[in-house]
Amino acid sequence: MTQRLDTPDKEAIALLPKFPRLGLDHITLVHTGPQAQLASEALITSHAWGFDTESKPTFRVGEASDGPHVLQLATDERAWVFQLHDPECRAVAADLLARQGIVKAGFGLGDDRKRIIQKLGVEPAGILELNTVFHQRGYRKDMGVKGAVAVLFNQRFQKSKKAATSNWANLRLSESQLVYAANDAYAAYRVWQALGL
Repeated sequence: MTQRLDTPDKEAIALLPKFPRLGLDHITLVHTGPQAQLASEALITSHAWGFDTESKPTFRVGEASDGPHVLQLATDERAWVFQLHDPECRAVAADLLARQGIVKAGFGLGDDRKRIIQKLGVEPAGILELNTVFHQRGYRKDMGVKGAVAVLFNQRFQKSKKAATSNWANLRLSESQLVYAANDAYAAYRVWQALGL
């Protein structure tokens, strides 16, 4: 019988030391075709990426999101935050996501997958839902990035609620949005790495 493992609760996580996040000097904002091409050349040298997307929140009943508006991909040293307004940038992002042979690891990716198919017209390849890996390893509750960082690194991953619910469709993203988006993908990469997958 598989051992059932517990995830630390919010109170226990709050007492942990902070997870070292990427600073702006390790985050590349990508919003044009040529920038996306450079990002792609850097990314394809890695065999796995931390992966996430952000969409402008919807607040009205029945309002459909036209997201994702932002795509984040990260390696162990850098994260790229793609804004998906520009058609050339979108095309490169779609190509990266459809690329075979590269693991795209993240949390809660079911919704992201549907939105990517809708917006970018590609089926993302190599998607790895990290929550599933934790379930397979005996964790009872659903595992998000905060719980995973606490379990694997004994550290507290900070997430800003203000950034999470901000307008990701803005043409100019704030520094706090960039740091939030980049580190969601970066932490997913670090978790993937620590799981030894």
